[in-house]
Amino acid sequence: MREEENDGLERTFDEDKTYRNLPLVVIVGRPNVGKSTLFNRFLHKRRAITDPTPGVTRDPIEETAFVAGKPVRLVDTGGFKLERDPGTPESVLDELVVEKTIAALKRADEILLLLEAGEPTAEDEEFIALLRPYWDKLLVAVNKTEGGRRESEAWNFLRFGFEEVLFVSAEHGDNIIELGEAIVKRLDFSAVEEGEEEDCIRVAIVGKPNTGKSTLANRLTGTEASIVSEIAGTTRDVVEGEFTWKGRHFRVLDTAGIRRKSRVKEDIEYYSVNRAIKSLRDADVVFHMIDATEGLAEQDKKIISHATEQGLAVVFVLNKWDLMGDDRKAFKDAERNMKVMFGQMEYAPVLSLSALEGTGINELLSTATRLFDQLTKKIDTSALNLALSDWVAASPPPQGRANKFKVKYMVQTGARPVRFMLFASRPEAVSLSYLAYLRNRIRKDLGFAEIPVVLEVKGSRKRWEQREG
Repeated sequence: MREEENDGLERTFDEDKTYRNLPLVVIVGRPNVGKSTLFNRFLHKRRAITDPTPGVTRDPIEETAFVAGKPVRLVDTGGFKLERDPGTPESVLDELVVEKTIAALKRADEILLLLEAGEPTAEDEEFIALLRPYWDKLLVAVNKTEGGRRESEAWNFLRFGFEEVLFVSAEHGDNIIELGEAIVKRLDFSAVEEGEEEDCIRVAIVGKPNTGKSTLANRLTGTEASIVSEIAGTTRDVVEGEFTWKGRHFRVLDTAGIRRKSRVKEDIEYYSVNRAIKSLRDADVVFHMIDATEGLAEQDKKIISHATEQGLAVVFVLNKWDLMGDDRKAFKDAERNMKVMFGQMEYAPVLSLSALEGTGINELLSTATRLFDQLTKKIDTSALNLALSDWVAASPPPQGRANKFKVKYMVQTGARPVRFMLFASRPEAVSLSYLAYLRNRIRKDLGFAEIPVVLEVKGSRKRWEQREG
C-alpha cells in the first residue's frame, strides 16, 4: 500500500492490485493544446513526450490512472490537424493519426475535449463538428488559463452548444482537482473488478527504425494500436498493449526505433530514443527486431548492451523472413553471424518470422514463455552449494601465491533478473575467467540456459556449513 498525492488530494490504493473493466477516458483536441501534458499530470509521471512542436504524439497512449480517487483507463491521442500538405510523408502520417483518434472516440466511455484559451480556430471548429455524434459523452476543458488568463475569450467556446466549459492549466495544475471530479462524476464504475496483480510477461520490442516493431506489436495484441508506415521514426512514444496466449498474460511495449546519435537530429526523436531505452527497465524479455533483408548493424550491439546490462532475456528476431524464402542454409548463416557479432550471448535464441504474414509467432511466444520461466526460477541454497562443490572439484581455483583464493559458498540473490553472489576468501583474486566458468555452469546445470546470469563476488571467511550454524 502507498499514499499517492494527486494535485492536493491524498488517496490510498494498492500497487499490487489490478483493475479490469475500467471506464475509458480519451483526451482529444488539435495539436499543441496540452493533451500530453494533462495526460502526464493525471499519471504523475512523464509518460507521454511533450514538446512545443505540434504533432509530437502520434500513437494513442493508454494507461491506468487514478483520477479523483477512481481508477480509469486514460488515453492520450494525436492532434487533429486541418492543414496538410498532400502527398508528403507527414500528411500520410497525419491521416493515420486522425484514423487512430477516431477509433479511440468510438471506444471511449467519456471524451475529454481539450481546447486552448483564445479565439476558436478553424481546426477547433472542424474537430468539434466531427465530435457531434459523440456529444452525449463529451466533457470540455479549456487549457492554458493559469491565473484566469484569457478566460473572457475562452467563454466564446460556449457558442458551440457545450453544456459547460472548465478552465484549467495542465502545466501549472490550476483546477485539475475540479476537472478530475467532473470526469469521474459522469462515469459508471459498477463493472470494475479488482484483483491481485497477475504474473505478467513484460516484453519490450526494440530495434532500428523500420524493422517491423509496430507490425509485430499489433499482430500480438490483435489491435492497430501502433501506427504502421514505411516512414522511419513513425513511433515516438512507447505504446503498450496486452494479450493472453495459452493462459499466459503478456504486456507488450512497442518502442521507437533506436539509431546512431549522429542520425538523431530532432529533439523529439532524441526523447523517443531515450524513452525506448528506459522502457527496458519495465521489461523481462526483449524481442530484438532485425530486418532479415538487411542483416545486422553496429547499432544493434548498442541496443542489446542496454538489455544485457540489466539482466534481461533477449530473443533475436529475424523479421521479414517471408522475403527470404524457405532457406534453412540462409537461416543457419544468419544465426552464425549473430553468434559471431554477439560472442558473449551464444545462449540467446535466434528465431525467424514474418510479423506481416503472422508466421513464426507461436514459436516466438513459446520461447518468451520459456525464458520468463527461467528468469523467475529460484534455486534452493543447499542445492546450489552442492552443485558448487562439484564445479569447484571439476575445475579448482588457481593455487599460485598471488592469485590463490578459496570458494566458500554461493546464494541466489534475485530473480527477474537472475543474480547470484559468490563468497570467497579473497574476492579480489577471483578472475573474470573463473567467474565466467561458474556462470556457464549455473546456466548449464541449473536451468538458466537461455538467459543472462549476473554473478558477483564478495569476501567471506566462513564456509556454508559454518554460516548455517
